[in-house]
Amino acid sequence: MLRLFLSTTLLALTVSAHAANNSQAAANAARQFLQQQSRHLGERVEIDVQSTAHWPRCENPQPFLPPNRQLQWGRVTLGIRCGDSPRPRYLQAQVRVFGHYWVTKEKVAVGTEITSALLRRVEGEISALPRGTLQSRAEIVGQVASRPLRAGSTLQEHQLKSRPMVNRRQTVDLVASGRGFRIVREGRALDEGGFGDQVRVRLPDRQIIYGRISAPGEVSVTGNSGT
Repeated sequence: MLRLFLSTTLLALTVSAHAANNSQAAANAARQFLQQQSRHLGERVEIDVQSTAHWPRCENPQPFLPPNRQLQWGRVTLGIRCGDSPRPRYLQAQVRVFGHYWVTKEKVAVGTEITSALLRRVEGEISALPRGTLQSRAEIVGQVASRPLRAGSTLQEHQLKSRPMVNRRQTVDLVASGRGFRIVREGRALDEGGFGDQVRVRLPDRQIIYGRISAPGEVSVTGNSGT
């Protein structure tokens, strides 16, 4: 009886260990796949894969992303194909990305142009930053604060705007051009804007023309522009 008990116990432990190894293989394959796919996301990536301890046997696990999905940080759903099984399994993973980004050194008033001297580089988890945070200094420098910013603030898209190339009530050149001709008239801008923004321009005869800012102090119009 003792020999039978020991044999049964040993068999159960062997089966349990084999199942655990199969589950761990799926988790390891998922982690390696996510590490390869997430290299472009930041300077350092941490992957936390959901436990597969209760999974049935999974031989030769092959991870994949669901169709039309690109890997992003945060919670990720990952598919696993097991051997010849036609039905894939799915698990959850958390992708955390670390790198550098820029914050303000001091308080910034509305209308202040952001310069390199106002920025400080910090290291941290960029996947935890608010949506729309600008990470590249090139995207920030030269922009103008559209609201007050506290010292140590990250810079987000809605907090900044392009430096105006045309100011309200500014005298501007209204340019109409095409093949073989260029007509320039002087007018007064009724709106403020940056490159590509549509603004209204009032001509000396009070006519109002719509155009798009094409250069500092210059608004271009098309044949469809008018009052």
